[in-house]
Amino acid sequence: MSAPEPRWRRLEPDERREQILVCAIALFGERPYAAVSTTELARRAGVARGLINHYFGTKRELYLEVVRRMVTIPQVAVDRLPEGPLSERIRVSVSWFLDGVERHSRTWLAALGVEGVGRDPEVEKILAEADEAAAARVLEAAGLASTVAHRAMIRAYGGMVKAAAREWLVRGALSRPQVQHLLTTTLLSLINDVTPRLR
Repeated sequence: MSAPEPRWRRLEPDERREQILVCAIALFGERPYAAVSTTELARRAGVARGLINHYFGTKRELYLEVVRRMVTIPQVAVDRLPEGPLSERIRVSVSWFLDGVERHSRTWLAALGVEGVGRDPEVEKILAEADEAAAARVLEAAGLASTVAHRAMIRAYGGMVKAAAREWLVRGALSRPQVQHLLTTTLLSLINDVTPRLR
């Protein structure tokens, strides 16, 4: 007869940090920033409260990391795109984005300032950096040069992406398939029809 598995296992530091971050993403989506305590965060993550301070510093710094995670498109999203026509790469990209937004909708909305602690200089800086990173990654995925005009065009598209997602998640005026179609066809049109005129 084999021994029962232990109820816990020792995690590597990166895994433990990620575990805490995942729990924080869930909690900050459930309640406003001020209503979440580090004691509760630690309990939900199954760690000592001191580990939150060790990995993130303060609750505020952990919250800023949650915002960063929610609004930043990672490089891996571009690296994992399939080969093939641009239309298919865009379809997959938009679908990947909507999957993430749907999975953490309340936290994503809070990160954008619709709920939660609201806008402040540090959050604004993270949002601006995320917009720049998203523009660079969209241009890379599309095979376009990162010119001032191209980046501005994609940042403007990013504003529409956020507005369309709110129409879906907050107002219920658009369905997910409608948002998918809107964002896919708009980005394809921008790349194929608008980009040549920006040169």
